[in-house]
Amino acid sequence: MKDHSSQQSSLSDEQRKILFEKATEPPFSGKLLYNDKTGKYKCVNCNAVLFSSKHKFDSRSGWPSFYDVAQYGAIKLKSDSSHDMECSEVTCASCGGHLGHVFDDALDQPTGKRYCINSLALQFVEDSTKGEGL
Repeated sequence: MKDHSSQQSSLSDEQRKILFEKATEPPFSGKLLYNDKTGKYKCVNCNAVLFSSKHKFDSRSGWPSFYDVAQYGAIKLKSDSSHDMECSEVTCASCGGHLGHVFDDALDQPTGKRYCINSLALQFVEDSTKGEGL
């Protein structure tokens, strides 16, 4: 098990519960659910880049959803049957923090996957360039 003590000092109690006790925030409560700005989603614990706004979509599930990760190796998947169903837990590859789950039910998305992620596990960093011009 990884030592998270030096990284946890700035986290809220709710963030610690999600990241290290595998809690889940209530649906439709996360501040990043409807975020439509361009940028990167980082692990709130270790600042690793996990997801990109270009892969975000509205799954109507109540949590921010992405159809792909920002870069290969950013996350790790673990088998999870704790909610009376078989699915895969999504964790940060850098610090091991629990992020959410991934499902193969996004048939209208390029990968068919729905990474269903807790807002409290993420921090959003808006791109500094506005994409004007070529």
